[in-house]
Amino acid sequence: MNILLVGSGGREHALAWKIAQSPLVKRLVIAPGNPGMEKLGELIALKATDAEGLTALAREIKADLVVVGPESALEQGLADRLAAAGIPCFGPTRKAAQLETSKAFSKAFMERHEIPTAGYGVYERLHEAREALAVFRPPYVIKADGLAAGKGVAISTDKRDAESEIERMLGGRFGAAGARVVIEEFMSGEEGSLFALCDGQRAVLLGGAQDHKRAFDGDMGPNTGGMGSYSPAPVFTPELVEAADRTIVQPTVAAMAAEGMPYRGVLYAGLMATDAGPKVVEFNARFGDPECQVLMMRLEGDIVPLLLACARGDLGRAPAPAFSGDTVICVVMAAKGYPDSPLEGSIIRGAEQDFGPHVQVFHAGTKRRDDGQLVAAGGRVLNVCARGADIAEARERAYAAVKKIDWPGGFYRTDIGWRALERG
Repeated sequence: MNILLVGSGGREHALAWKIAQSPLVKRLVIAPGNPGMEKLGELIALKATDAEGLTALAREIKADLVVVGPESALEQGLADRLAAAGIPCFGPTRKAAQLETSKAFSKAFMERHEIPTAGYGVYERLHEAREALAVFRPPYVIKADGLAAGKGVAISTDKRDAESEIERMLGGRFGAAGARVVIEEFMSGEEGSLFALCDGQRAVLLGGAQDHKRAFDGDMGPNTGGMGSYSPAPVFTPELVEAADRTIVQPTVAAMAAEGMPYRGVLYAGLMATDAGPKVVEFNARFGDPECQVLMMRLEGDIVPLLLACARGDLGRAPAPAFSGDTVICVVMAAKGYPDSPLEGSIIRGAEQDFGPHVQVFHAGTKRRDDGQLVAAGGRVLNVCARGADIAEARERAYAAVKKIDWPGGFYRTDIGWRALERG
């Protein structure tokens, strides 16, 4: 098979690493990719948002399957263009991807179909959003409607702070993504990420993970795209998973098909385990990042038949996904200044050494200089992942690897996995 993988981050590096292991793969092309993927496939310098160029590339290489990593490509309608060209795509259409690309759409969809989530309101005018704060109790949850690279969420305990966040969002902080804001009820509980493979009619659970959104230890600092993750996540008890599948995942896939937007790809349900059962915090229309990295390291067997079955709409014929009993943890190394103003260009040494059979380092935001030096080229730069018999062993191996990387321009959290460790 010839496969085109779209994207350039740690999520895509992990997918490339897993796809490249498949005996079915004849040719793997990655656009645009990053230095960490150089040995896994052919890198083509096309942006993930260039839907027309990527479709032409898929035709050129006679792709049997296109795997879409980032949400930005989905929002540009890449899956729609590929469908028109008759090329199977792992990733939803632009309309179906609205589950992620528009929080207002997603909340209204869940309301229509009685999928459990927090109460909400959608506002375009500043005075209306300010007045609406009187309806909600603190902490106030304020979200930009559109895509904001995982940073368009603010939780404020103070009404004045909440008003300031609303002003910043509606005032253009996130561009068009913040033209509308969603204000939600605050949900108490523990959050986790549940993933399901979907073929338009069916959904098969793929497993869960838990990530750390805040930039600094102790869950302090600004929200980020994710500073670390681990799988399995103890919050996902068998009872919780069964309830989430029954009340959230299956109804969502059925309702999307009924509304003429059959969902194909991976459905990421960010869930809150509340006293009233699991509720949706938000949907994403792609693998989480950095959750994908730990899932790919735990996934046993060949991933390609699963991806192809989703794209072709015949998931019922594919083998059920199987996972190792190990725990895998991911520690994100980010550039200083992230998430607001990450410093780019600092030299990274030691990231490409052999860390042994239990550790994988996925590149998230790197580039290679003309002299061959690896340098930071983004906010989240490296994903150091390790497996172990339990969370303690995986964590020890991951942080031992982190300490072998010489990168003064970076930082990382030292407490990834703390919730799981506390549970014992």
